[in-house]
Amino acid sequence: MSFRLDDTDRKILSELQIDAGQSLDEIAKKVFSSKTPVWNRIKKMKDYGIIGDTVSILNADKLGFDACFFVMIRTSEHDLEWQENFLQALKNRPQVQEAHRLAGDIDYILKVRVKNARAYDEFYQALISEVKVHNVTALLSMEEIKSTVQLPLGDINFAGIR
Repeated sequence: MSFRLDDTDRKILSELQIDAGQSLDEIAKKVFSSKTPVWNRIKKMKDYGIIGDTVSILNADKLGFDACFFVMIRTSEHDLEWQENFLQALKNRPQVQEAHRLAGDIDYILKVRVKNARAYDEFYQALISEVKVHNVTALLSMEEIKSTVQLPLGDINFAGIR
């Protein structure tokens, strides 16, 4: 089933990416529509899975999570049981903000947010005690230059979203 989005949908999505806490009235005014049609469009996009959960983005630094590590993992294990155990270990650790399986020399990269280097070491020791990995390299981010969850909506063709 294909889902068609138009320019008004794009504007609504853009507004939600800027501030999902806006009222329907505010969004409707910005997209030159009225409240009910905007609500209906948002509901359809939620039902179709284009819009996911609405969350608040917290300031990690102000909450004391001063260290951000990018952890590159190589494994010699590739069987299903190992993968399931590894993925469960990641899901069980709230310090893991992102996890990606990669093509190339590195199998996985994680974004791990912790209070300090000692907290990272505790995370690392717990992870390697639970799942076998071949090699782990951790890189400490010295400065976050850009971080966003906004998608570049101008770069996609809305004619036939799958």
